[in-house]
Amino acid sequence: MQDSLAPLTLDGHYLLHEMFRVRRGEWRKLLEERRRGLAEAAAGLLAKMEKRPDGASCAVAILGQKADLMLIHFRPTLEDLHQAQQDFAGLELRDYLEPAGSYVSVVELGLYEMTLKIYSELEGKGLQPNTPDFDKALAEEMARQRERMKGRLTGAIPPRPYVCFYPMNKKRGEIKNWYAEGVRRRSEMMREHGVIGRRYGEQVSQIISGSIGFDDWEWGVDLFADDPIVFKKLVYEMRFDEASSWYGEFGPFLVGLQFSASELGRLLEGQTPALHS
Repeated sequence: MQDSLAPLTLDGHYLLHEMFRVRRGEWRKLLEERRRGLAEAAAGLLAKMEKRPDGASCAVAILGQKADLMLIHFRPTLEDLHQAQQDFAGLELRDYLEPAGSYVSVVELGLYEMTLKIYSELEGKGLQPNTPDFDKALAEEMARQRERMKGRLTGAIPPRPYVCFYPMNKKRGEIKNWYAEGVRRRSEMMREHGVIGRRYGEQVSQIISGSIGFDDWEWGVDLFADDPIVFKKLVYEMRFDEASSWYGEFGPFLVGLQFSASELGRLLEGQTPALHS
Protein backbone atom coordinates (compact mmCIF):
# COMPACT_ATOMS: atom_id res chain seq x y z
CA MET A 1 0.00 0.00 0.00
CA GLN A 2 1.38 3.41 -0.98
CA ASP A 3 2.13 5.62 2.03
CA SER A 4 1.08 8.70 0.07
CA LEU A 5 -2.41 7.27 -0.43
CA ALA A 6 -5.21 9.88 -0.31
CA PRO A 7 -7.94 8.90 2.18
CA LEU A 8 -11.26 7.88 0.72
CA THR A 9 -14.22 10.18 1.31
CA LEU A 10 -17.98 9.85 1.28
CA ASP A 11 -19.70 12.90 -0.20
CA GLY A 12 -23.26 13.98 0.43
CA HIS A 13 -25.29 17.14 -0.05
CA TYR A 14 -23.74 20.26 -1.53
CA LEU A 15 -23.67 23.36 0.65
CA LEU A 16 -23.88 27.06 -0.04
CA HIS A 17 -23.32 29.62 2.71
CA GLU A 18 -24.52 33.10 1.76
CA MET A 19 -23.71 36.09 3.96
CA PHE A 20 -25.42 39.48 3.75
CA ARG A 21 -25.48 42.88 5.40
CA VAL A 22 -28.80 44.72 5.67
CA ARG A 23 -28.74 48.14 3.96
CA ARG A 24 -30.29 49.76 6.98
CA GLY A 25 -30.42 53.28 5.59
CA GLU A 26 -32.38 52.28 2.49
CA TRP A 27 -34.53 49.84 4.45
CA ARG A 28 -35.62 52.48 6.95
CA LYS A 29 -36.72 54.80 4.15
CA LEU A 30 -39.46 52.36 3.18
CA LEU A 31 -42.94 52.66 4.63
CA GLU A 32 -43.70 50.13 7.37
CA GLU A 33 -46.31 48.38 5.24
CA ARG A 34 -43.82 48.02 2.38
CA ARG A 35 -41.15 46.62 4.69
CA ARG A 36 -43.63 44.15 6.11
CA GLY A 37 -44.62 42.96 2.64
CA LEU A 38 -41.03 42.39 1.52
CA ALA A 39 -40.19 40.55 4.75
CA GLU A 40 -43.26 38.33 4.51
CA ALA A 41 -42.50 37.38 0.90
CA ALA A 42 -38.94 36.44 1.81
CA ALA A 43 -40.07 34.56 4.92
CA GLY A 44 -42.51 32.56 2.79
CA LEU A 45 -39.71 31.44 0.47
CA LEU A 46 -37.42 30.56 3.37
CA ALA A 47 -40.22 28.59 5.04
CA LYS A 48 -40.53 26.43 1.92
CA MET A 49 -36.75 25.97 1.84
CA GLU A 50 -36.73 24.93 5.52
CA LYS A 51 -39.10 22.04 4.84
CA ARG A 52 -37.67 20.64 1.59
CA PRO A 53 -37.54 16.82 1.81
CA ASP A 54 -34.45 16.65 -0.42
CA GLY A 55 -32.26 19.23 1.27
CA ALA A 56 -33.15 22.09 3.59
CA SER A 57 -32.03 25.66 4.29
CA CYS A 58 -31.65 27.63 7.50
CA ALA A 59 -31.20 31.27 8.45
CA VAL A 60 -28.68 32.57 10.99
CA ALA A 61 -28.52 36.04 12.58
CA ILE A 62 -24.80 36.87 12.75
CA LEU A 63 -23.16 38.63 15.69
CA GLY A 64 -20.46 41.23 15.02
CA GLN A 65 -19.78 43.33 11.94
CA LYS A 66 -18.88 40.64 9.39
CA ALA A 67 -22.51 40.17 8.34
CA ASP A 68 -26.10 40.48 9.55
CA LEU A 69 -27.61 37.38 7.97
CA MET A 70 -26.26 34.00 6.85
CA LEU A 71 -28.25 31.46 4.86
CA ILE A 72 -27.09 27.84 4.71
CA HIS A 73 -28.49 25.72 1.89
CA PHE A 74 -28.12 21.92 1.63
CA ARG A 75 -29.01 20.42 -1.76
CA PRO A 76 -28.38 17.12 -3.61
CA THR A 77 -26.89 18.75 -6.74
CA LEU A 78 -25.06 21.93 -7.71
CA GLU A 79 -28.00 22.76 -9.98
CA ASP A 80 -30.34 22.62 -6.98
CA LEU A 81 -27.91 24.75 -5.00
CA HIS A 82 -27.75 27.36 -7.75
CA GLN A 83 -31.54 27.44 -7.93
CA ALA A 84 -31.71 28.17 -4.19
CA GLN A 85 -29.30 31.05 -4.74
CA GLN A 86 -31.35 32.32 -7.68
CA ASP A 87 -34.66 32.01 -5.84
CA PHE A 88 -33.43 34.15 -2.99
CA ALA A 89 -31.72 36.60 -5.37
CA GLY A 90 -35.05 37.06 -7.14
CA LEU A 91 -36.76 38.47 -4.07
CA GLU A 92 -37.36 42.22 -3.86
CA LEU A 93 -35.83 42.07 -0.38
CA ARG A 94 -32.52 41.23 -2.03
CA ASP A 95 -32.26 44.86 -3.21
CA TYR A 96 -31.83 45.80 0.45
CA LEU A 97 -29.18 43.19 1.24
CA GLU A 98 -25.49 43.65 0.44
CA PRO A 99 -23.44 40.46 -0.18
CA ALA A 100 -20.82 39.95 2.53
CA GLY A 101 -19.39 36.60 1.45
CA SER A 102 -20.21 33.06 0.37
CA TYR A 103 -18.85 29.53 0.63
CA VAL A 104 -19.40 26.46 -1.56
CA SER A 105 -18.64 22.93 -0.33
CA VAL A 106 -20.01 19.38 -0.06
CA VAL A 107 -20.74 17.33 3.06
CA GLU A 108 -17.75 15.05 3.54
CA LEU A 109 -16.90 12.09 5.74
CA GLY A 110 -13.18 11.33 5.64
CA LEU A 111 -12.43 7.62 5.93
CA TYR A 112 -8.84 7.65 7.18
CA GLU A 113 -8.83 4.41 9.16
CA MET A 114 -11.40 2.79 6.89
CA THR A 115 -9.18 3.52 3.87
CA LEU A 116 -6.35 1.51 5.40
CA LYS A 117 -8.73 -1.32 6.30
CA ILE A 118 -10.38 -1.48 2.88
CA TYR A 119 -7.12 -1.38 0.93
CA SER A 120 -5.55 -4.03 3.18
CA GLU A 121 -8.54 -6.34 2.77
CA LEU A 122 -8.64 -5.96 -1.01
CA GLU A 123 -4.90 -6.44 -1.37
CA GLY A 124 -5.19 -9.46 0.92
CA LYS A 125 -7.54 -10.96 -1.67
CA GLY A 126 -4.85 -10.59 -4.30
CA LEU A 127 -6.31 -7.46 -5.90
CA GLN A 128 -3.87 -4.78 -6.99
CA PRO A 129 -4.68 -1.05 -6.78
CA ASN A 130 -5.52 0.76 -10.03
CA THR A 131 -6.69 -2.39 -11.78
CA PRO A 132 -10.26 -2.97 -13.04
CA ASP A 133 -10.98 -5.73 -10.49
CA PHE A 134 -9.67 -3.62 -7.59
CA ASP A 135 -11.63 -0.55 -8.72
CA LYS A 136 -14.83 -2.59 -9.02
CA ALA A 137 -14.45 -4.10 -5.56
CA LEU A 138 -13.60 -0.70 -4.11
CA ALA A 139 -16.68 0.90 -5.70
CA GLU A 140 -18.89 -1.85 -4.24
CA GLU A 141 -17.44 -1.33 -0.76
CA MET A 142 -17.83 2.45 -1.00
CA ALA A 143 -21.48 2.00 -2.01
CA ARG A 144 -22.03 -0.07 1.15
CA GLN A 145 -20.31 2.55 3.27
CA ARG A 146 -22.35 5.34 1.64
CA GLU A 147 -25.62 3.55 2.41
CA ARG A 148 -24.50 2.93 6.00
CA MET A 149 -23.64 6.60 6.53
CA LYS A 150 -26.52 8.04 4.48
CA GLY A 151 -28.06 9.83 7.44
CA ARG A 152 -24.89 11.82 8.09
CA LEU A 153 -24.47 12.72 4.41
CA THR A 154 -27.99 13.95 3.71
CA GLY A 155 -29.44 14.54 7.18
CA ALA A 156 -31.57 17.41 8.38
CA ILE A 157 -30.15 20.68 9.71
CA PRO A 158 -29.74 20.34 13.50
CA PRO A 159 -32.54 22.32 15.25
CA ARG A 160 -30.18 24.00 17.70
CA PRO A 161 -30.17 27.76 18.32
CA TYR A 162 -26.44 28.58 18.19
CA VAL A 163 -24.33 28.23 15.05
CA CYS A 164 -20.61 28.58 14.36
CA PHE A 165 -19.12 28.39 10.86
CA TYR A 166 -15.48 28.60 9.81
CA PRO A 167 -13.29 27.40 6.94
CA MET A 168 -9.91 25.72 7.45
CA ASN A 169 -6.87 24.27 5.69
CA LYS A 170 -4.17 21.74 6.40
CA LYS A 171 -0.74 23.40 6.22
CA ARG A 172 1.55 22.96 3.24
CA GLY A 173 4.49 24.95 4.64
CA GLU A 174 8.22 24.52 4.25
CA ILE A 175 8.64 22.79 7.63
CA LYS A 176 5.28 21.09 8.17
CA ASN A 177 3.27 19.74 5.24
CA TRP A 178 0.16 17.67 5.96
CA TYR A 179 0.09 16.23 2.45
CA ALA A 180 3.69 15.00 2.70
CA GLU A 181 2.89 12.86 5.75
CA GLY A 182 2.17 9.17 5.16
CA VAL A 183 -1.40 7.94 5.27
CA ARG A 184 -0.82 5.93 8.46
CA ARG A 185 0.62 8.95 10.26
CA ARG A 186 -2.24 11.15 9.08
CA SER A 187 -4.69 8.49 10.22
CA GLU A 188 -3.16 8.43 13.71
CA MET A 189 -3.43 12.18 14.06
CA MET A 190 -7.01 12.27 12.82
CA ARG A 191 -7.91 9.49 15.27
CA GLU A 192 -6.67 11.70 18.12
CA HIS A 193 -8.56 14.65 16.64
CA GLY A 194 -11.74 12.58 16.44
CA VAL A 195 -11.51 11.43 20.06
CA ILE A 196 -11.78 15.04 21.21
CA GLY A 197 -14.73 15.70 18.91
CA ARG A 198 -16.61 12.63 20.14
CA ARG A 199 -16.32 13.82 23.74
CA TYR A 200 -18.46 16.79 22.70
CA GLY A 201 -20.84 14.66 20.64
CA GLU A 202 -23.90 15.26 22.83
CA GLN A 203 -23.24 18.99 23.12
CA VAL A 204 -22.44 19.81 19.49
CA SER A 205 -23.84 18.70 16.13
CA GLN A 206 -21.01 18.97 13.62
CA ILE A 207 -21.10 19.04 9.82
CA ILE A 208 -17.79 18.88 7.96
CA SER A 209 -17.82 19.83 4.29
CA GLY A 210 -15.04 19.51 1.73
CA SER A 211 -14.28 22.52 -0.45
CA ILE A 212 -11.08 21.55 -2.27
CA GLY A 213 -11.72 22.60 -5.84
CA PHE A 214 -14.89 24.46 -4.81
CA ASP A 215 -13.71 27.43 -2.74
CA ASP A 216 -10.64 29.21 -1.34
CA TRP A 217 -10.23 26.97 1.72
CA GLU A 218 -10.12 23.18 1.93
CA TRP A 219 -12.89 22.43 4.43
CA GLY A 220 -15.85 24.15 6.00
CA VAL A 221 -17.02 23.41 9.54
CA ASP A 222 -20.56 24.03 10.80
CA LEU A 223 -21.23 23.58 14.52
CA PHE A 224 -24.71 23.66 16.07
CA ALA A 225 -25.22 23.76 19.85
CA ASP A 226 -27.66 24.61 22.65
CA ASP A 227 -24.94 26.47 24.59
CA PRO A 228 -22.58 28.75 22.63
CA ILE A 229 -19.69 28.46 25.12
CA VAL A 230 -19.13 24.91 23.88
CA PHE A 231 -17.79 26.34 20.59
CA LYS A 232 -14.94 27.99 22.48
CA LYS A 233 -14.22 24.92 24.58
CA LEU A 234 -14.24 22.49 21.64
CA VAL A 235 -12.14 24.57 19.26
CA TYR A 236 -9.74 25.53 22.05
CA GLU A 237 -9.15 21.93 23.11
CA MET A 238 -8.67 20.80 19.53
CA ARG A 239 -5.96 23.42 19.03
CA PHE A 240 -3.72 21.27 21.26
CA ASP A 241 -3.96 18.04 19.28
CA GLU A 242 -1.20 17.39 16.75
CA ALA A 243 -3.41 17.57 13.66
CA SER A 244 -4.40 21.13 14.58
CA SER A 245 -1.36 22.48 16.45
CA TRP A 246 1.07 21.63 13.65
CA TYR A 247 -1.14 21.45 10.59
CA GLY A 248 -4.35 23.43 11.16
CA GLU A 249 -5.01 26.83 9.56
CA PHE A 250 -8.29 28.51 10.44
CA GLY A 251 -10.23 31.11 8.49
CA PRO A 252 -12.70 33.71 9.80
CA PHE A 253 -15.28 32.52 12.34
CA LEU A 254 -18.96 33.45 12.07
CA VAL A 255 -21.16 32.93 15.11
CA GLY A 256 -24.88 33.53 15.28
CA LEU A 257 -28.41 32.52 16.15
CA GLN A 258 -30.36 30.11 13.99
CA PHE A 259 -33.92 31.40 13.60
CA SER A 260 -37.18 30.33 12.02
CA ALA A 261 -38.20 31.80 8.67
CA SER A 262 -41.24 33.46 10.26
CA GLU A 263 -38.84 35.55 12.39
CA LEU A 264 -37.07 37.21 9.44
CA GLY A 265 -39.09 40.42 9.82
CA ARG A 266 -37.88 40.79 13.42
CA LEU A 267 -34.25 40.63 12.30
CA LEU A 268 -34.82 43.23 9.58
CA GLU A 269 -36.51 45.53 12.08
CA GLY A 270 -33.56 45.38 14.45
CA GLN A 271 -34.86 42.77 16.89
CA THR A 272 -33.44 39.40 17.91
CA PRO A 273 -35.21 36.55 16.08
CA ALA A 274 -35.97 33.19 17.68
CA LEU A 275 -35.82 29.54 16.65
CA HIS A 276 -39.13 27.69 16.95
CA SER A 277 -38.25 24.00 16.91
